[in-house]
Amino acid sequence: MKKTIDYQSYLLHSLEDRQEAQGYLNAALTDGSVDSFLLALRNVIEAQGGMSKLAQKTHKSRSSLYKTLSDGGNPGLKSIDSILQALNLRLFITR
Repeated sequence: MKKTIDYQSYLLHSLEDRQEAQGYLNAALTDGSVDSFLLALRNVIEAQGGMSKLAQKTHKSRSSLYKTLSDGGNPGLKSIDSILQALNLRLFITR
């Protein structure tokens, strides 16, 4: 019998790789939806150690981060920048 894993487990495992995470986030930005990007960012955060680890790196509370990144969240550029920096990623604009 063939072994299978669920998609979320596979996704999180692949997002442990920084290049995979980078491509995944760029694809979410290309979609143009803030909600898609926030979902992708939450997946990357989970794959890269979780919200507790991110809270330590950003010096923000877990509850604040959960609220910022929630479906109804509306994070500012400063918040996104500090989260991406903690993940050793950066946001830039190209043409």
